[in-house]
Amino acid sequence: MRTPRNPWPALLGAVLITVAGPRAAGAGQARPFDARDGEDLAREAAAAWADDARLVWIESDEAVDGTGSAPRWGYLFYSDERDAGRVYSVRNGRIVLAAEPAFDFPAPPLADGWIDSARALAAAEADGGLRYRTDHQGHVRSMLLVRGLLDPEKPDATTWAVVYDSASASGLWIVIDAHTGKVVKTWRG
Repeated sequence: MRTPRNPWPALLGAVLITVAGPRAAGAGQARPFDARDGEDLAREAAAAWADDARLVWIESDEAVDGTGSAPRWGYLFYSDERDAGRVYSVRNGRIVLAAEPAFDFPAPPLADGWIDSARALAAAEADGGLRYRTDHQGHVRSMLLVRGLLDPEKPDATTWAVVYDSASASGLWIVIDAHTGKVVKTWRG
């Protein structure tokens, strides 16, 4: 059975580009790390920016390797008090970019207890990602963690999306429940 085309990839693609912004240059090679490993640093910076800052989005800001690590991760926070968002990009244990996105993003905060990027990627790879990469010489374009956008069955769920790309085939999105580690949805587009 063919999965119907989902409109979210186009919307999320626009958000991904806007949130990440221009890539900050870093000296030398960066050590890849899992998404959770940069969270504390980003939270400290966000708390200094706004007392009520809450984490609403995490995204790989550079290429994800085969273990779910990336040299740079972006953490988007939202403050009701300021009615604004602020993104912090972490690389080599430092914040290399701190900026306000050019759009409003009053999203719900990520639920506590989410699985890390390594476990999410392993689930995606086991449920079609590895086959996609093998069959289409594909790669992981991006990983993102968000609440309330990607699982229509559970609109309040925090989910990981692993986005695959290939020059020879349409992309593949694999959505993973960020608490159970189970794949909840896949689509091409």
